[in-house]
Amino acid sequence: MQTAENLVLGETQKGTAATYNERDGLVRHRHATREEGVTVSESINLDGNRVAGQVVGQYAEPPLPVGPAVLDEDAVTIGEALEATALSAGDKPVDQNDADAIQSAEMRATGSSEISPGGLAEIAQYAVSANALVALKTTLADVLEDATQKMVGDKPVTREDAKAIMSTTPGGIAESMAAAARLNQNI
Repeated sequence: MQTAENLVLGETQKGTAATYNERDGLVRHRHATREEGVTVSESINLDGNRVAGQVVGQYAEPPLPVGPAVLDEDAVTIGEALEATALSAGDKPVDQNDADAIQSAEMRATGSSEISPGGLAEIAQYAVSANALVALKTTLADVLEDATQKMVGDKPVTREDAKAIMSTTPGGIAESMAAAARLNQNI
């Protein structure tokens, strides 16, 4: 549930359903659902959001991104940052934190909230499952090599992307995204 909220909201929010469910002992941090079914949706209500008949928020059109990272063709992309991770931390066996970060990165790159069949996130999740059963572990280099070609979409890394991926898992992949975002800010 928290992952779904992170995808829509961009960061973990205090007081969300995932927070309350964990606090009340209904779920734990690493629990997963048996069946998919958690969905967080976003809708536009031009009249404003209402609670008990009172307006608590109104729709405002967000400004279009026009920063240098969005417009510069020399900017580092999410796929390139993932490939950099394959070079810098490639010997590390893929764990669940890595799979979560890869999923977050791929979803931000493609703009989709669904995992692409045969995409990096699916490959990483399979590697986590396989690594639990075998002695010869699948590494980050195995999963992230040629990441830009394995992804169905890509885009320059922004600070918001790095922050969202960092909120999933600090270190490794998130550090590569943060470094790429810093480079893109300086272009």
